[in-house]
Amino acid sequence: MYKQKLVLIGNGMAGLRCVESIISMDPTAFEITIFGSEPHVNYNRILLSTVLQGNTSFEDIAINDRDWYTKNNIQLFTGETVVKIDKETQKIITDKEREVHYDKLIIATGSSPFILPVTGVDKEGVIAFRTIEDCQKMIDTSRKYKKAVVIGGGLLGLEAARGLLNLGMEVNVVHIADHLMERQLDSTASLLLQKELENQGMNFLLKKETQEIIGNDRVERVRFKDGTELEADLVVMAAGVRPNIQLAKESGIDTNRAIIVNDYLETSIPNIFAVGECVEHHGIVYGLVKPLYEQGEVLAKHICEMKCNGYQGSVLSTQLKISGVELFSVGDFLGDETTKSITTFDELDGVYKKVVFQGRKIIGAVLYGDTKVSSRLLDMILKRQVVSSEEKHVLFQSPSTAEGLIASMANHEIICNCNAVSKGAIIGAVRNKGLTTVEQVKQCTKASGSCGGCKPAVTELLAYILGNLSDQANEQTVLCSCTTLTEDEVVYKMQLQDLTSVQEVMDVLGWENTGGCSTCRPALSYYLGMIHPEYEIRQQTLFINEQKNATVQSDDRYSVIPQMYGGMTNAKDLRKIANVADKYDISQVAVTSEQRIHLMGVKKEDLPGVWADLDMPLSSKYGNTVQNVKTCIGEHVCSCDKKQSLLLAVDLEKRLEHVSTPYRLKMGISACMHNGAGSTTKDIGVMGIDRGWEIYVGGSSGRNVRAGELLCVAGTNEEAIEIIISFIQYYRETANYLERTWEWIERVGLIHVREVLFDNDLSQQLSQRLEMAYVR
Repeated sequence: MYKQKLVLIGNGMAGLRCVESIISMDPTAFEITIFGSEPHVNYNRILLSTVLQGNTSFEDIAINDRDWYTKNNIQLFTGETVVKIDKETQKIITDKEREVHYDKLIIATGSSPFILPVTGVDKEGVIAFRTIEDCQKMIDTSRKYKKAVVIGGGLLGLEAARGLLNLGMEVNVVHIADHLMERQLDSTASLLLQKELENQGMNFLLKKETQEIIGNDRVERVRFKDGTELEADLVVMAAGVRPNIQLAKESGIDTNRAIIVNDYLETSIPNIFAVGECVEHHGIVYGLVKPLYEQGEVLAKHICEMKCNGYQGSVLSTQLKISGVELFSVGDFLGDETTKSITTFDELDGVYKKVVFQGRKIIGAVLYGDTKVSSRLLDMILKRQVVSSEEKHVLFQSPSTAEGLIASMANHEIICNCNAVSKGAIIGAVRNKGLTTVEQVKQCTKASGSCGGCKPAVTELLAYILGNLSDQANEQTVLCSCTTLTEDEVVYKMQLQDLTSVQEVMDVLGWENTGGCSTCRPALSYYLGMIHPEYEIRQQTLFINEQKNATVQSDDRYSVIPQMYGGMTNAKDLRKIANVADKYDISQVAVTSEQRIHLMGVKKEDLPGVWADLDMPLSSKYGNTVQNVKTCIGEHVCSCDKKQSLLLAVDLEKRLEHVSTPYRLKMGISACMHNGAGSTTKDIGVMGIDRGWEIYVGGSSGRNVRAGELLCVAGTNEEAIEIIISFIQYYRETANYLERTWEWIERVGLIHVREVLFDNDLSQQLSQRLEMAYVR
């Protein structure tokens, strides 16, 4: 069998994540060759600062050792740089004159440190902070010299400065802006950070522009444009990076600030792709690990010819890896005239929180001094979640202990954002595989294996699990026995990885039972229908269209239910039904509790004839759909006018029949307070009053009878319909499969549901999405 030749230029994190994903998706499809300019295996560049700070060794930051390359039949060439791409013959040439042909080529050349274009940058003692060699030079220099200047007050510069402090050097940080980390922090958070780092021993020179580096062979001083100078034995350039695009430009690939790619990471040249820091997507160049990993996942699916929606951009978040500093920044933390923010500032304890809202959704935040809610904030932003007043309050109240935070987190909430590892995934791995150390958790789940910012949270969670601090940690929370993932985790990964079929979900997410089971298959089918509206949900029915459907009975015969909107019929339709029952020898004809006539025991071969002779819309009674609306037609407990309630029921039935739901959804519409349709014990119950309609939700008439709760009062039929449709769609989008309405309401809160439905824009969007589901 011919294997396509896949060549990767660059042995860094983004490219290797893509290769790892390709191997997991289709391990035999490609003959893989990788070239890396550095003389090392793939390592975690982000953790170089922790090596410099003395918290980690060089060996600890290696991601894949040489055995991994060998095991996966990957040919690795380290210390060798690709210098030419011949796109006509589809081959690459290296600086060692090696030629390798490719069928598909991935460029993952990353970026290079930006070196200030000033006199003296070539002197000894002036270095960047990008590679293992740079890190080693800084460690070696600290043994002989003591005065260090770091140029750049961003993320990388501050982490380098902290490392140099740990090495015993006197550190001055020079920054051109008026406050530190201006791309991630507002001025308040930046000032708090500056004060803390000054307490740790750093000195800062802000609004300083470097003019020249002075010295004979070695750096001795740094001169600024304002005429001042600063003594220096070591100058670290940490003023940013520039994408490595020279090879791409020389090869005729379209570039701007970086290599221009589309949503599928394709360049302008066929069979040549690009990923990582060297890529520009829709005008944006990403430099953080999470978006680069997301790009790698998308490219892997595309190269393996798996269906995907492409890369849609990323929400950026930042954490600073410096001991004694709790800092988190995400999204649009500054806002504009269209946004509003909530801010708290405790100057005594040095805790600052700012959350920016667009409408009722969070679009950005800055946390300093207390970052315990960072995972929850990021989850809300990624899911574009509408935030209730109660949830706003919780965001500004951190639990007093680590255990309190862990206990308050849902299993689906993400602990490790770089690798999308949830709390539930870690709990499952610890329980099922007997993990007892953070290192084991990292090896098993990849949590804390990238930027390292979540390592404290992983440590707290592990202690929490091992200490049996939660019954939840000892519960079986998986979707079914086919997988170790919880239901929330499965849905999250289906969305994240753009999975589009039941079999693809089971294959990509590593189902132990590759065929699935009676629990997971219908659940996956339902979720696919919600994530991808074009997906056809398979019910346990024979459904062709509204006039050709039937339900399978236990004896392998079928039942057919003529539709009677609002429980009303006429003599003509009744004659049709009676004639069909006689013609096809249907002996079981019943009137159901939902005011429908039920033809039972129809032979499969008779179905086409039954459908043709009836020639009327049919109801699909079974399956998890919106059921027939019960009315009080035929009830004689009162003499009130039932016309409006009947019109409302008919309108709703026509809009909602065959719409799938997490669990069977029953509705009742009573014309008056006598409650002739049993509205108060339905999932949705409507009851006529003098000023309109009372709408109740979350009732149940099953084994455990529950009364519904009053959702609201609607003044007209149109208002009632809009509220009911919005409610059903929000239930469809946010409930778990087989979760009843009352269970869902208990979980999310009736107040939250009201806040969503009473937001006109959100309510209209929900209604439109349900109409789309009905049209299909």
